[in-house]
Amino acid sequence: MFTQLKNIDTAFQHIKRFSYLLILACSGISGYAIYKSYQSSTDFKNHIYILANGKALEAFAADRKQNIPVEARDHIRIFHEDFFNLDPDDKQVQATITKALYLADGSAKTQYDNLRESGFYANLIAGNISQQVSIDSVQLDMNQYPFYFKCYGTEKLIRTSSTVNRSLITQGYLRNVSRSDNNPHGFLIERWETLENKDLNTQNTKP
Repeated sequence: MFTQLKNIDTAFQHIKRFSYLLILACSGISGYAIYKSYQSSTDFKNHIYILANGKALEAFAADRKQNIPVEARDHIRIFHEDFFNLDPDDKQVQATITKALYLADGSAKTQYDNLRESGFYANLIAGNISQQVSIDSVQLDMNQYPFYFKCYGTEKLIRTSSTVNRSLITQGYLRNVSRSDNNPHGFLIERWETLENKDLNTQNTKP
């Protein structure tokens, strides 16, 4: 009889341990399932689907801090392309310069006024000269605010008879402003100035 009771007590202890293990396992599985559900929900919120040409394209939302250097360099590149890419057409010059001036403060407007008063744009149109800029690199200092930058590029002055290659180095500062259709990156270039803009070489295009 005592042996039987002892066997019953041992069996009860086994069942008790098994029940504890089962409860712990269920709790762990439930906690993991809740965590994965929350993670999936967060990941889903960070996915954006864009419809383009009848196709759904997937994009990812991210904290702006992760993209500030990329956006800043693109802002600087777009500004310089709008300011320096010119064709011998007065309306085109006005359109691109206007776009560029939305991205910078009065320092860019001052440079534009100086170039206009010196007859630069009039000579460009009269001589049927196109100007193209290629941005080689942008140095950006994120350890200070406003963010300091130095931009290195190459200009081409394309005439019927020749192409003049020029070096271009500018510098300035970036500060945050509200985003808009005219300024999608939400930066404003300040204290912008040209450090170097000199001829490198001339290539004759006529035989």
